[in-house]
Formats: sequence, structure tokens, C-alpha cells
Amino acid sequence: MSTNKFAAQLATVDQAKQLGLLPEEFDKITEILGRTPNFTELSVYSVMWSEHCSYKNSITWLKTLPKEGPHMLAKAGEENAGLVDIGDGLACAFKIESHNHPSAIEPYQGAATGVGGINRDIFTMGARPIAQLNSLRFGDINSDKTKWLLKGVVKGIGDYGNAFGIPTVGGEVFFDESFSVNPLVNAMSVGIMKKGEMVSAISYGEGNPVFIVGSATGKDGLGGAAFASKDITEDSAKDLPAVQVGDPFQEKLLLEATLEIIKTGAVVGMQDMGAAGIACSTSEMSAKGEHGMEIWLDKVPARQLGMLPFEFLLSESQERMLVVVKKGRESEILKIFDKWDLNCEQIGVVTKGDRLKFFFHGDLVADLPAASLVLGGGAPIYKREFKEPASFAENKKFSIDNVKLPQDLKPVMQHLAGHPNLASKRWVHNQYDSMVGTINRSTNYPSSAAVVNIKGTKKALAMSVDCNSRYVNADPEVGCAIAVCEAARNITCSGGLPSAVTNCLNFGNPYNPEVYWQFVSSIKGMGKACTKFQTPVTGGNVSFYNQSSYEGPVFPTPTIGMIGILEDKDLQTSISFKNEGDFIYLIGHQKNDIASSEYLYSYHKIKNAPAPYFNLDEEYDVQQTIQKIIRAKLVESANDISDGGLFLNLLENGMANNLGVHIHSNKDVRIDAFLFGEAQSRVVLSVNPKNQVAFEKAMLETKTPFVNIGMVKGNSFFVDGNDYGKMSDFVNLYNTSIEGKLN
Repeated sequence: MSTNKFAAQLATVDQAKQLGLLPEEFDKITEILGRTPNFTELSVYSVMWSEHCSYKNSITWLKTLPKEGPHMLAKAGEENAGLVDIGDGLACAFKIESHNHPSAIEPYQGAATGVGGINRDIFTMGARPIAQLNSLRFGDINSDKTKWLLKGVVKGIGDYGNAFGIPTVGGEVFFDESFSVNPLVNAMSVGIMKKGEMVSAISYGEGNPVFIVGSATGKDGLGGAAFASKDITEDSAKDLPAVQVGDPFQEKLLLEATLEIIKTGAVVGMQDMGAAGIACSTSEMSAKGEHGMEIWLDKVPARQLGMLPFEFLLSESQERMLVVVKKGRESEILKIFDKWDLNCEQIGVVTKGDRLKFFFHGDLVADLPAASLVLGGGAPIYKREFKEPASFAENKKFSIDNVKLPQDLKPVMQHLAGHPNLASKRWVHNQYDSMVGTINRSTNYPSSAAVVNIKGTKKALAMSVDCNSRYVNADPEVGCAIAVCEAARNITCSGGLPSAVTNCLNFGNPYNPEVYWQFVSSIKGMGKACTKFQTPVTGGNVSFYNQSSYEGPVFPTPTIGMIGILEDKDLQTSISFKNEGDFIYLIGHQKNDIASSEYLYSYHKIKNAPAPYFNLDEEYDVQQTIQKIIRAKLVESANDISDGGLFLNLLENGMANNLGVHIHSNKDVRIDAFLFGEAQSRVVLSVNPKNQVAFEKAMLETKTPFVNIGMVKGNSFFVDGNDYGKMSDFVNLYNTSIEGKLN
């Protein structure tokens, strides 16, 4: 290596520790290189071997998840996002990722750049994004800090997504004190492309030029991957430079330019510069293509003077891509980016071998084997110790018999209708553009899942993000399986067929054996459910270290993003009751169960209980039945029972048309379990009287339990002949709860 001031800055073990590397990892780097790394090289390893980039503490278990499925085109780990065949010569690219740590420190930019990054993962592959979703977790909504975080995150998502021009069509918001310091911000993007036209994140072909395109590079986002791989502390605000700054208008230009250069056929490979920036994109593309690169860092367009080599390499400035182009066709690419008024600078060349050589004003500042930086080629893989926490056994001791029945059900109904976890999130989604590209049905009623039209076909995509963190905290294996099944149930109740899964796995510190037990157990539950439903895991994101030094870990939250296919958009089924006089049917097994329900947790304030009743085989059978019944066009509406139980289900079903219900309870089940319990694998259907005979005949053929529990009638909530109040009064609580707390 040439003697220059950068190469001469030999790194130390203390510097490695400061950068988040273990002493034994420093030794391994020295062994790989056959010498002591310099500081620039160590900086590259620190981000590429961080948990955020390398999955070193999770990959062993991630590999156990099912990857095979009937629609798969790109398996987990093969590309930037999952890719499935949706028929008609089209493919769907989709992925979910976290931006938790940045959002905890600077909620607006943290959330905004999370949206930008996940969309780039989609269009880098050649797909045009058509929909966005998100899953958010916050602390006590009454605290000033939570209000600040919530307002900042929602505005960041809304401002970026709206300006970028892609509708935000679905999501979830959940509140619990465990998220007071460390909120969770998970963003999902879904895109469409022609089958067979995917661009891979790969580099090959000696002499092919390497371009950086899009925005200029600054110091924003510096060390973000390492920042996301450690606990939140009282000093985390000092890491503010690790939060990136986004520009959605620049991203819109980059989207159009990127899709245009793909059409030229001149692109060899392309990758978004997200976590770890140039260091990540050059190493991953080179390792995949089994080639090397020479990169000239001083050629990178910079927006700050005096940037050092490691700052260019680690910067996570947004709206940038690395593109490898076929030699001799540079002018085509330059012309397109010039048209869109975007930077497009050649910063290197593809070489033989496996070396990444980074130069700065002629000096060789880093010389690294590409494969050593990535998973499977040198990055460490660990199996961490795990043990069942004492709380798990404590949860199992719960008995419904120790919970007193409320003397009056109406206060419970009012509590649940206005609880932030159950109430309308319209304050949130009113800030999002949700209409562009969506199906416009004449009824315009909501479905359990978001449904988006696939232009030029009779098909539609159904999509959902789901996870009840409370269930997972109670029993990670069951809770995570429920998350998969609820996502599938939402798609099924909307008229779709579940297809594939992406996940965002949010946990505390993996070095904590009890936290790691939660992670391992969740993976087991996810694997079982995805295998049962033939919904393979296409990829996603692991986010560890979601905890603070003074509040402990967040509730474990393995968020499931799922897509499904409506082979005919006319099959779309809404949750809303349509006609007075329609019969109401409850599908599935009724259970005397209130475990981990919002009713038990927040009304009775009983925190130790197992997950709700769940049986995977029963779940699968119920969903198969619902799919059959919807395709026979025998129902007016379909909505699964989940958070808030049957009561909230009926409230949501009736509110669109201000329709009330007259229902009768099951005398074999406690009234609070009947109305407020959250036992799984249950769906409420409304049936027009003219279809009742055909409906019941079809149900009897399936062997799935079902019961007529009443009818749509009036505008009040009647149970067993008792009037609990006007539907409109409950709806008012439901609609104004969150707004009232934030305004």
C-alpha cells in the first residue's frame, strides 16, 4: 500500500470498540487483511459488520424461514426486495424496513428518509412503486414526548410520501409505555414491473464504468448503520448527524431517471445507497458479481468541503444510487440524467479479482476483499445464548375466573371505542395521500386490507401490515404466528389470496438472553404460519437494540407485511354493513377467552396473561372457507375479529352507514369474552336474506363452525335485548379520541 497520511493511520482496538466492533472482530479483520487495517478500512468494516448490515446475530435463525412458494421470483437475500409473480406478465416487488433509531432522535427526518429508502429499494430493481404502508409504535399518548414523536413521524411520512407521489394506503399505530423512549417506524413499499425485466444489485465486466447518480454527498447520515446497532441512551441526541436528510422531489426525479435508463438495456447492475452508503453498495454489488472495483472518492459530487475518505464511504446521504453500465454506452446514461437535472458522475471502474480499492486524490486509502465485507464471505455469524424469561411462566398462570365480570358493559364499550389502540387513526391517515392509483368502487367502503388496482388488468393487489406487540410479548411464538395469520386474514376478508411475506423484526439487545429468546421464538412461530399458508418470506429487516439504558427493551414486534392477489377486482369485499335486515354470522370457534385482550390489559389493567386462543389448523380452515364463500358471492361484508374483539368489529362494520345491530350472545361463553375477547380465527360476515339458504348450505359443506348471532337493524347497539346506546355515540368516541389528545 502506498505511503500516505490516510494509509498510515493504523487503527487500534480502542477505535474498533468505539466504532461498535468487538476485539475479536478486530483480530479477524487483521487476519483477513494480513495486516493491521488503517482507520478508513476499519470504518468500512464497522458499518458492514454492524448488525444493521450483516445480520450477524440473526442470520442463523432467519435461514430457517420458508423461502419457497408458488409465486416466487426472487428469494430472500437474493435482491434488494422480494419479487413475486402476479400473472399477466407482471411481477410485484415489495419490502418493509425500519427507521427506528433515527426517528427516536429526529422524528421528522427519521421517518421521511425511511420512506425514501424503502421506495428506492423497489425502483432500483426496475419496479414502479404503487403503494406505501407503515407500522408505527409509540409510548403513552398523553405524554408530551410521545405527542412530539407522533406528530414528527406522521408529518415526515406524509410530507415525503405525498411529494414523492405514491399513495400511503394502509398501516397500523399502537401505543404502549414500552415504546416511550424508542418508537418503532417501519415503512413498506410495493411496486409493479414487467416479469423478466428485473435489474439486479450486481457488478461484473472488467472495464465497465461505475457511476454515482442522484444527490450530492454530505456528512448527513454518517455512521447511521452503526448508530442503528446500539441502544438508545441519554446521550443519543449527540448522534444527531447520524440522521439523514431527505428530499422527496429529488427522489421523484431519480425514480423517473432510473426507470428510463433501465429501458436502454445499458445497465449491468444497480443498487440504492442506504445504510453504509458507498461502502455498502460497492461491496455488495462486487461480492455478488465476483469482481472488484476501483473507486475514486474525490470524484464523488460533494455538498460539503473538506470531506475525508471515510466520510465519503460511510455517508448515508439520501437519493443516491450506484450504477454499473456497459462500457461504451456511458453517453446514453449521461444524457438521461442530464435531462432530469441530476448528478451522474463516473467514480470508478469494474476490475478483475475481488479487491475493492478506494482512492482519494491518487492515494490508495483502502484495499479490501469485497467478499470479506458481506454475509457469507467474511462477516461474522453468531449464535447467541437465549433463555425463557420468568414472565412467560407467570403469564401461563392467568385464569379468566379471577377476573370479575363488569356490572355494566357500556363503560367498557366506551373505554374500548375511545382507546388509542382501537380508535380511528384518521388524524394520521388524513395527512397521507391515499387515493392515487387505488380502486375506486362505487360504494367506496373500506376493506380489511388495502386494495390497489393493477392497471391494465382485472386484478388487484391486497396488502396488509400486522403485529400485535402485546400478544408477542405474552408469547412470542404464538404472537408472531398470529401476526402472520392476521395479515393473511385481512387479505382473505378483502377478497384476496395471500401470496408472500416481508418482515421487519424489532427487538431489544440481542446480547440479552431473554430478548434473544423472544427473537428465536418469534422466528419459530413465523416459520410455522408461513409454511402453513404457503406465504414464503421474501426478505425484510432485522432491527435489534430497540431499547434504552433506562427503560429497557420495547415489546418485541415482528411486523409482518403481506401481499395477496385478487384475481378479479370485483371480488373486493368491504367490512361495512350494507343493508338493514341483513343477517350477521360469526365464523370460527367461540372461546371463553380474554387473554391479552385490550379489554384485559387496559380496562382491568391485568398485564400478565398468555396470548389469545390460537390454533393454526383452525385458522387455515377458516380462511379457506372465507375465500370460498366470497368467491361464491354470498356475503355483503367480511371483517375479521382482532383487537377490541367482536364489539369493535361490529362498531367498525356499522359506522359507514350508521347501522346498528341486534345480536344475541353465546350462553356457554362469558359475556365479556363474547364481546371483548380476542380469540383468533374468527370472522364476522353479513348476509342478505335472499342468500341465506345458499350461504348456510355452502358453510355446512366446509365443516367450519358458524352461527347466526343476529341482524343489522336500527342505529343502536343491542345485545340480548339490552340497548347499550346509539352507534353514532360510539363512533364519535372512536373518531375523536386521538385527535382530542393531540390538539
